Amino acid sequence: MHTFFRSLARITAIIGGFVLIAIIVLTTLSIVGRSLNKFMHSDFATSILGGFANRVIEMGVGEINGSYELLESGVAFAIFAFFPICQLYNAHATVDVFTSALPPRALRALRAFWEVVLSVTIIFISWRLYEGMQRYIGNGETTFFLQMPVWWSYAASFTAACVACLTAIYCAILRVGEATTGRPLLPEN
Repeated sequence: MHTFFRSLARITAIIGGFVLIAIIVLTTLSIVGRSLNKFMHSDFATSILGGFANRVIEMGVGEINGSYELLESGVAFAIFAFFPICQLYNAHATVDVFTSALPPRALRALRAFWEVVLSVTIIFISWRLYEGMQRYIGNGETTFFLQMPVWWSYAASFTAACVACLTAIYCAILRVGEATTGRPLLPEN
């Protein structure tokens, strides 16, 4: 069972990583294009470069329309795509200044408690994400530049959130098992 969840979490994280790389490339190209367009419109460029500056402008060099819309959608998806791997390897940010001195049994019980709380939170967020997706499916709203249905972004994030929910439930069950048996059932890192 652990192999299945580890593979699922890794695949989801890898897809999230590719989405982030694509967003970085898109954003970089958009910023470079906008800066180049602004430069070609400057008095300096038109006086020095003359007709070349006009040809570059006429080619359509500039900001990529819809890059903000894709950035928002992609980042939301990536966040949900990284949840499962963080959950599985207990890699969420923690502050353990006070808990590091606790005995192992108390530490296991505390981990199990917070694992259950985090699982409930992820399930709640996923449910609300689903409800938002249903609302956007119903009203047919689209993004401004790309005219892409808004619910598509919600659907992508919800898919990753479902993987996060399954992984969270699995981890919560094993953390509770660790607290009751005293044996490690999940990897530390």
